Amino acid sequence: MAKTRIEKIAGIEEEIAQLLAAKKELLQAQKESDRKERTNRLCKRAGHLESLLPDSIKLTNERFNVFLEKTVITEFAKRILRDLLAEQESESTANTDSTDTTSSAEPTVEPPKSVAKVEQTQRPTNAANVNKQTA
Repeated sequence: MAKTRIEKIAGIEEEIAQLLAAKKELLQAQKESDRKERTNRLCKRAGHLESLLPDSIKLTNERFNVFLEKTVITEFAKRILRDLLAEQESESTANTDSTDTTSSAEPTVEPPKSVAKVEQTQRPTNAANVNKQTA
């Protein structure tokens, strides 16, 4: 028995509803996966920061934010980040161009020569530092 146009339309609308439901499920699964990846990344990076600066654990959230703003959000830090991103991009391009991708060693990053100047200008001047420098 042949379906009428109304029955065909109803069948297509049902298929559309099923496809929309499947799309919604896939989008939710993708969002959940993205959230888990972000949470994992944040925990790893914050844990690494605390391992490098264990005294930062004692800071309140507000003081920790001030610490980050004064140390990380500087032109020097932004320049280092730009350099690292450019290096990563060039490595990524080189890896896709080359057939040998067996090397998994991470590159060593040397600080620019201007680090000594920045460190000298950011050191607090007190009697102990002055005495060390003159001795």
